Amino acid sequence: MHRWCLLAVVCSGVLVAIARPGQAVGGSHKMEVVKQWNLLNFNFPWDYPAASKEFYNPENVVATGLEVGYDRIFIATPRLFSGVPATVSSIPRGTNGDSPVLQAYPDWTHHRAATKEYNCSDIGLVSVYRLRIDSCNRLWALDAGVSRSLEDFEVTCPPKILVYDLHTDQVVRRIDFPPEVVRRESLYTNLIVDETTSRPENNCDDVFVYITDTVAPGIVVYDSGKDLTWRVSHPAMYPDPDFAESSILEHRFTLMDGIVGLAFDMEAGIVYFQPLATDRIFSVTTAALRAGPLPFGKDLPVKLVGRKSSQGIGLGASPRGGTIFYAPLSETAVASWNPRTNEHQILVQDQEKIQFAADLRTPDRDGTALYVLTSKFHRFFLKNLDANEFNTRILRIDGVAIPSGQLATQSHLRPTVPYDTLHGNAYYHPSVVLPVPYKPLGPVLPPAATTSNPLSVFNTQNMPFGHGLFTKQSTFGHSTILQQGKPSQPFFALNNGEKSFPPSLGSRPQYGASGSPIFVPKLNQNFNDLNLLRYRKSVPVNQTALH
Repeated sequence: MHRWCLLAVVCSGVLVAIARPGQAVGGSHKMEVVKQWNLLNFNFPWDYPAASKEFYNPENVVATGLEVGYDRIFIATPRLFSGVPATVSSIPRGTNGDSPVLQAYPDWTHHRAATKEYNCSDIGLVSVYRLRIDSCNRLWALDAGVSRSLEDFEVTCPPKILVYDLHTDQVVRRIDFPPEVVRRESLYTNLIVDETTSRPENNCDDVFVYITDTVAPGIVVYDSGKDLTWRVSHPAMYPDPDFAESSILEHRFTLMDGIVGLAFDMEAGIVYFQPLATDRIFSVTTAALRAGPLPFGKDLPVKLVGRKSSQGIGLGASPRGGTIFYAPLSETAVASWNPRTNEHQILVQDQEKIQFAADLRTPDRDGTALYVLTSKFHRFFLKNLDANEFNTRILRIDGVAIPSGQLATQSHLRPTVPYDTLHGNAYYHPSVVLPVPYKPLGPVLPPAATTSNPLSVFNTQNMPFGHGLFTKQSTFGHSTILQQGKPSQPFFALNNGEKSFPPSLGSRPQYGASGSPIFVPKLNQNFNDLNLLRYRKSVPVNQTALH
């Protein structure tokens, strides 16, 4: 049996002895602080109740998502708690200094959920965890629709995706998910926009989107070209109770989150994923995700990639070359691993600046750069935040990614002004006109754009929902580890000993104190975890206009 460990870090003691803050271990990579904030602040209109803690409580505003555009950086601040005024914001790439004021994107009319003056049929955002920009310069905002997810978990609106044309800042497409792929406790947190089979003339309207449901663990697949939606699930997407408690320096917190981290190897057609509460990284091919709902009795072909030294949430991947990036919480580090070559490297380690890496991005627009959004989420969560410290940072590590070259096919959609790589405070061409502080509120929100209203193709018998998700038979025992072999660096050899998955039953009790089995047997042998559902389009796809 091949025995080895994926992650670059064994223990923080070894790591601290080798690394200096901001410098790579065994490499020349340097980390640049692009922006940093004590607390996030916004460009409030004069008539907004910014003094009300119910509307704006800076100690409750946590950044979880990052995307780097040509002229702006976009930040997602979901409504984890009360007091989050805007869930998607931007800062111009021409701003200087720390703590720039966040500009509600595209304007405050899209964030009426903060003032509770909203209608779910209107175009607006409730709670966004992650953002992605496609090669057509369009921003995909995944709206979970849940307010105060770490307090009372109010389902404010159904989840949806709004697609913004970044040339006009207008919504060009709205995607509403059918109720059959949404659970009562669903929390849509992350997405991948897969353009590998997209045709340039379709302007990114024929992509596939892979979406994580963290609380009701699963992956929702959306075929943008056909407007089809389906859902798949697997035990690997669920949290592991043995890893419910995470540790960052002297702080410990318990959070049982399922699948949330996503990374996409475009060349190999592999999606890497991880729950927060686990020490493992898994993979599944895009071919398996695109194949549609699974036939009864067939499992999603998930593979165990390897074991990490601690939990993590952020995952990233180089557009080319196959390298994936991850950030172990306990080690306060960012590391890389290439499953094709089995090369491991600790890129940077810093106990102050890398305490909770929520999102890792490798935008083609910035060449070889890896961006890391870090926050002291655990301090927000534990309510022991120090407002005098920097609690949110955007970091940049150059020379670690390989661009895909895909943007060359969409050159007609780029801004017309010259583009400069993001470095420090010299961000963008001086001819760029910075956006106005905010757009005034209008009396009426704009009408809805193209909206999906999917119809059920299967499930004509209205089978019951919600059974057997934990007890579905898995093929973990037959899963393989990609590119098995011994690590080439002695540092990784210290953490040898990966066991076959799942762990032996002897490592966990099979019976409770009363002598009864702990695991509930499958209730309905004919039920297949909602994999018999598929939905078709009911309205035409809205084509994005060329610019």
